[in-house]
Amino acid sequence: MATTTTCASRLLARHSHTKRAWVHLAKATFATNDRTTKQYDVVVVGGGIVGAATAREMSIRHPNLKLAIVEKEQKLGFHQSGHNSGVIHAGIYYKPGSLKAKLCVEGLHLAYKYLDQEGIPYKKCGKLIVAVDDNEVPRLLDLWDRANQNGVPDVQLIDGAEIKKYEPFCQGVKAIHSPHTGIVDWGLVTEHYGHNFKNNGGEIHLDFKVKDFKMDAKAESEYPVKVISENMEVSCKYVLTCGGLYADKLAQLSGCDPDPRIVPFRGEYLLLNPAKAHMVNGNIYPVPDPRFPFLGVHFTPRMDGSIWLGPNAILAFKREGYSWFDINLRELWQSITYRGFQRLAVQYVSFGLGEMLRSIFPSLQVKSLQRFIPEVNRSDIRRGPAGVRAQAMNSDGTLEDDFVFHRDTSSAVGSRVLHCRNAPSPGATSSLAIAKMIADKFEDEFGLKSSTEAP
Repeated sequence: MATTTTCASRLLARHSHTKRAWVHLAKATFATNDRTTKQYDVVVVGGGIVGAATAREMSIRHPNLKLAIVEKEQKLGFHQSGHNSGVIHAGIYYKPGSLKAKLCVEGLHLAYKYLDQEGIPYKKCGKLIVAVDDNEVPRLLDLWDRANQNGVPDVQLIDGAEIKKYEPFCQGVKAIHSPHTGIVDWGLVTEHYGHNFKNNGGEIHLDFKVKDFKMDAKAESEYPVKVISENMEVSCKYVLTCGGLYADKLAQLSGCDPDPRIVPFRGEYLLLNPAKAHMVNGNIYPVPDPRFPFLGVHFTPRMDGSIWLGPNAILAFKREGYSWFDINLRELWQSITYRGFQRLAVQYVSFGLGEMLRSIFPSLQVKSLQRFIPEVNRSDIRRGPAGVRAQAMNSDGTLEDDFVFHRDTSSAVGSRVLHCRNAPSPGATSSLAIAKMIADKFEDEFGLKSSTEAP
């Protein structure tokens, strides 16, 4: 059972060994691509953390069904699920009564239970949301109220002196302390979901990039939907898509409305000098500024002992564009000519330009970091990894902040495909709770009866 008192060296060794073992198993057991047409009751398109968690849930609820995951990459959790901050969130930020708030708090408890059961290393290092001056205190108190309405466990409102008890190098006048916020490798968790699914009888097809959905020409076919890739096709009764960065494209293949669109935003992290890693014990977050759509820079410890700083938020030049040099002209054109993005860009033009400058010149981020830890200098930061956020956006420029499900009941193929087009952050923390909700939705849409549910 994972604990928060295990020494860092043992945790890191265990983490490294476990991850190597699962990667080796993934190569041995997930490479199931061939040209034979296979038949399933349900096919889940997308092997990210939401797709894998939902497939696992379905395999437990419906042990007699033939289930499969198809994933276009060579491993599960390759994109958003494997390129994130690794934080286990507690549910403080979200609007009380919203699905996001409910699913995050529920997901937090389910996640720790699952990590313990599977022996996956994690650290319950806690989080401080820090008001660095009196102007930020009213917004912090609003968050405090939200946290209590959302049922976030054991949160405390502390003053500046108490901040030093948790983060001796951090300065601020008041903060919210969340002791159950933690960190984990969500890519590794996704692989575990996949192995649970396979152990329950499910099959996983990697290197399977979906090109189309078609109905079988045979009117009496028991498995009428064909899910087609360049190298293979499978037949099934029903399809669930959890496509992340390509969720809207998958939805359009079965006839759904193109909106909301997915516009990719890259979040770039900086790395703190290892010699100053001791200055950060847990997550240190800012009080969100409601004028802007993204959270802002924060300090995030990682399972390997490194400290990530950031992220920023800039338009990615391709849907899976992790650097300035990852460019897909067609995808970029689709983003910048989309009316919703144009309206968002006009509204936040100064913010967007600032984010781009901070991306080109990382030293410009130092002043933001020094508001929390003054000892951080320009020489203490260097470029780090990046992730891409699949931001669902409406044509009026508003960001979709809730789950979006689509099913085109006007066509034969569309009526058998349910699309999860937006599973908003914190999708990883909430993944087991989201899986239950999506499985419920899938059963309601297609009349399936559950025989059991995942713990």
